[in-house]
Amino acid sequence: MQIAETARLRVRTARLEDHVFFYDLVNDPAFVQHIGDKGVRTPEDAIEALRTGPLAMQEERGHSLYVVELRDGAIPIGMCGLIKRDTLDGIDIGYAYLPAWRGQGYAYEAAQAVIAYAPTLGIRTLLAITSPNNLASNGLLRKLGMRFVKFTHLVPDDAGSNLYSMEL
Repeated sequence: MQIAETARLRVRTARLEDHVFFYDLVNDPAFVQHIGDKGVRTPEDAIEALRTGPLAMQEERGHSLYVVELRDGAIPIGMCGLIKRDTLDGIDIGYAYLPAWRGQGYAYEAAQAVIAYAPTLGIRTLLAITSPNNLASNGLLRKLGMRFVKFTHLVPDDAGSNLYSMEL
């Protein structure tokens, strides 16, 4: 299902056929460093992670992490979407991109489209989390108009995250 379209991008729900792209994304060293190791070691693991992650959340909640693809050629370049985490009291925007597509404004473009879509789901406040040392992500959230709320630990033993918020 298509969620949004921009001048350069299409944002759509994930499909099991995205498993090779998803495998590459979650095993990118920057993804592992800033987001975490998802334990996806094989293409079969990627299929199961999609099934129990974005596909299940979309089915249960009506939103999830979406695939961001180039309009020209439908090449998947990253993910951006709306996530409900057990450890946050609200919906947050999350994103990650393959290395070749970083630094070209795609994350900002897709995030703006997802933020514009969120109110259609009844979302009035949007949260975001990022590691404090992820300078690019912290900068993107501020550029999107989000405000820093606090440094928080989502679970007792984690390294901690910056929490951002915005009213829609």
